[in-house]
Amino acid sequence: MAILKKIVVQDFRNIALAELVFSPNINCICGNNGEGKTNLMDAIYYLSMTKSAFSASDRYSFRYGTDAFALAGTYDIDGTESLVTIQVREGGEKRLKRDDKPYARVSEHIGELPIVMVSPADTSLVSESGEERRRFINAVLSQMDRAYLSDIQQYNRLLLQRNRLLKDAGADPDLLAVFDGRMAGFAGRVWQARRRFCEDLSPVVADFYRMLSGGREAVSIRYVSDLDKGTLEEVFASHREKDRIFGYTTSGIQRDDLVFLMDGHPIRRCGSQGQQKSFLVSLKFAQYELMKKGYGFPPMLLLDDVFDKLDMDRISNLLSLVAGQDFGQIFITDSNKVRMQGIVDRITDDRAYFETVGGNFTRV
Repeated sequence: MAILKKIVVQDFRNIALAELVFSPNINCICGNNGEGKTNLMDAIYYLSMTKSAFSASDRYSFRYGTDAFALAGTYDIDGTESLVTIQVREGGEKRLKRDDKPYARVSEHIGELPIVMVSPADTSLVSESGEERRRFINAVLSQMDRAYLSDIQQYNRLLLQRNRLLKDAGADPDLLAVFDGRMAGFAGRVWQARRRFCEDLSPVVADFYRMLSGGREAVSIRYVSDLDKGTLEEVFASHREKDRIFGYTTSGIQRDDLVFLMDGHPIRRCGSQGQQKSFLVSLKFAQYELMKKGYGFPPMLLLDDVFDKLDMDRISNLLSLVAGQDFGQIFITDSNKVRMQGIVDRITDDRAYFETVGGNFTRV
C-alpha cells in the first residue's frame, strides 16, 4: 500500500511553491473557494495518473506566467521509501522518474500508486457526453489492468490511422479490412473488460446509494457497446459505406457508453441535483471498493468538496464505512472547517489539518 508522506509542488496552477508533510491516515484541507484546495488534490492525483483530473492538456496546469511545473512525492510503499518526480515544460516532453530512474514510457507508471478522486467535476459523468464516461472507465481499468491499458492504446493508435485512410475518398477496401482485423483483437478484449467491470460495479453502486438515500430509489448501470451486436469486424463491415461517406469510423468501442439508471429511467433526466450527487458519490465509493478488492489493499482516496449538498449524517456514515479498520490514506477538502472537523474528528484521532490562502498552505 502506498502512503504519500510528503509532496513538493512548484508552479502548478495557483501554487507557486508548497511543501507539505501528511498524515498516513486522514488529511483535511480547508479554505475559501479559489484558494488552492482542489489544485493540491489535482497535484496528488497527477503524481499517480501522470495527468490532471480536470483537463486533458497540461498547458492549463502551468501557473500563470510560467511555462513549466514540477511535482515530487515521497511515498512509503510497504515500508520502503520511494520518490516520484514529474517535470513538465510547455512544448517539451514529460519527464517522469521513480527513485531517480526515468520510465521508458509514462504509461508504465499507471497503476503503481492507485488512487480514486471524488470531486464536483464528476457531474460531467451524468451531464456530458459518453466521452466522459469512457474516460472514467478507462482511468479505473488502466490502473488495475496493465494489459487493458496497452489494448486501448493500441486500438486508439490504429483508429487514428484508419480515420486518416477514410479521409481519402479512394480508401482501399482491402486496406481497411486489414485495419479491421488488426483492431478486432484489441477491441474484443477491451469490450470484455468493460463489460465485466460494469457487471461488478453496478450492484456495489446500488448498495452505496441505498446507504445515502435511505433506499428511496434503486440505481443501476448498463453498459452499451456496438460490440453487443457482433465482432468488431462485423460491426465495421455493416458501417463501411457510412464510414466512407462521413470520412471517419462511425462505430466501435470508441462509442461505448454507460447508462446510469434510477428506477429504470436515465438519471440525467429524472434525477434531482441531490440524487445525481448521491449517485456520483456512490459511483466513486464503489470504484474505491472494487479497486481495494482488486489490489488487495486500499487506494488513496481524494474527497474534494464532497460534503456539499449531501446530508451530513449519511456522508459521515459512508465515510466511516470506508475509513474502517482496513482503510488507506484519505485527503478531504471543504470550505467549512467546522463542518469538516465535526465529521472527521468522530472517525479518527489520527488526522492532519491544513489551511490554504492564495496557494499557500499551513498546517494547523
